[in-house]
Amino acid sequence: MPSLKLLEARGQPTDQYHLPAEKRLEGDPLQSLWLEYEDGSGVFAVGHWHSEVGKWRVNYTEEEYCQILEGLSLVTDDQGHATRLGPGSSFVVPRGFQGTWEVLEPTLKRFVVYEARGG
Repeated sequence: MPSLKLLEARGQPTDQYHLPAEKRLEGDPLQSLWLEYEDGSGVFAVGHWHSEVGKWRVNYTEEEYCQILEGLSLVTDDQGHATRLGPGSSFVVPRGFQGTWEVLEPTLKRFVVYEARGG
């Protein structure tokens, strides 16, 4: 029987990166990832994500639950519907969502991701 998995407090990021040029619309924000848990199949993950100011295209192939802990972001779908997200905002980004993510103030979020495999 599996045992409880305690999540570790954030320390050094597990990854830091810049987005590919073809996704970036404004700036070149440094992004940091603290991956705290990933299941053995790689379809479920939990962690923290931080980004500096910038704007880029998004195309979600996964389902993602997020809670903004710090900062301010603006997420806009391809139909032009914009949502401001600040500390305390909790939301789900559905698989298939396309649009832009703009970090107006450096943003820290807690995330839970589910990426379905196959059909």
